[in-house]
Amino acid sequence: MAGGLGSIIPLILMFVLFYFLLIRPQQKRTKAVQQMQNELKKGDKIVTIGGLHGFVDSIDESKVVIKCGDGSRLTYDRNAIREVTESAKTSTTAEVSLEK
Repeated sequence: MAGGLGSIIPLILMFVLFYFLLIRPQQKRTKAVQQMQNELKKGDKIVTIGGLHGFVDSIDESKVVIKCGDGSRLTYDRNAIREVTESAKTSTTAEVSLEK
C-alpha cells in the first residue's frame, strides 16, 4: 500500500508543477487578450495578428474596421487584434501636443 502511494505522489507533484508553470500563465494571457479586445474603442492604435498597423475606425459586436496609413479601411474580426499600441486617449493627447 505504501509503495503505491509513493509512486503516485511524483505524478501529482508533476501535474501541480505543470499547472503553475504552463496552464495558469496561459489562462492569464488569454484572459488579458480577451479583456483588451473587449475594451477596444475608436481611435486606438492597434496591431493585428498578421502584423497590420492601423487605427480603429469603427467597432461592432464581432468586427473592427481598421484605417491604415494610406487611408484605406479594412474589416477584421475582433479576435484578429493582437495588441493596442496606443490608446485613443493617449493618441488624442499626442495629436493636440503636436498641433501646438
